[in-house]
Amino acid sequence: MLDYYKKLLKINNIPSFLEKYLICPSLMRLKKVGYFCGMDYASRDIYNFSEYISRYDHSLTVALLIYKLTKNKLYTLAGLFHDVSTPCFSHVIDYMNNDYENQESTEEYTSDIINNDSYLKSCLKKDNINVSDIINFKNYHIVDSKRPCLCADRLDGIILTGIGWTKNITKKDIYNIVNDVSLFNNENNDLEIGFKSVSIAKRVMEINNSIDKECHSKEDNYMMMLLAKITKLAIENNYISYSDLYKYNEDQIFDIFNGINNLLFKELLDEFKLIKKKDIKNINIPNVKQRKINPLVNGKRLV
Repeated sequence: MLDYYKKLLKINNIPSFLEKYLICPSLMRLKKVGYFCGMDYASRDIYNFSEYISRYDHSLTVALLIYKLTKNKLYTLAGLFHDVSTPCFSHVIDYMNNDYENQESTEEYTSDIINNDSYLKSCLKKDNINVSDIINFKNYHIVDSKRPCLCADRLDGIILTGIGWTKNITKKDIYNIVNDVSLFNNENNDLEIGFKSVSIAKRVMEINNSIDKECHSKEDNYMMMLLAKITKLAIENNYISYSDLYKYNEDQIFDIFNGINNLLFKELLDEFKLIKKKDIKNINIPNVKQRKINPLVNGKRLV
């Protein structure tokens, strides 16, 4: 269904200014950084994703969604590069950093990664866009905003997670969402994504609530913590460096993991790959990120 979603966002008619950015080295790395936090390598008894979705896919669909709504070049590019500092295993690294609630500990590298991509900077120069305007993507509420507001990153994440993980979104849902979504000024007079129809907004909330429940399940918390433990052990033993998580993709990191000759490490890695749902234990993780939303409908909060 990812291809169907991209088609609705006119993937075959990408605006000409955007094309050159799609091959930026910093963005291309994300083609092998999965959207589901490294769980593509996990036990199939715990995760059974319907298809592979990458952070590159997410970056592109966020950008296309923004362009559909605004036709604004700057907002579109800010959306395209909003996840450029995503490390291998994504939010697992936030878990490793004890950032369970906000899950933003890795975003501090956005500036370094963008500034080190000379091709990207040359593209921005041609379009008369300041590098800082892309780095500071949180300045644009349509790209990123605080909950319970809805932004392109958040709405796209709901759609992609519904497609790949929870499988509680249909083609009809995606069609309705893409064709009903609109922009409104919220109570703070900020531009925010919302809907024209109450029924569509309610359906998005239903899908999101199911995702939120899954992200707070004992299975997901256990597996996120397990991969965080594996990654931390690899760093502590100098099998990889912390910076490698931003330099390499997930296939490359797992190739390294699979070649490590350390008994404890092998045991943890085998558990990650083979554990059964019945063997998952409850663990206590404080303040795991809440994913609640309260979208606008014709400029007013649904709830």
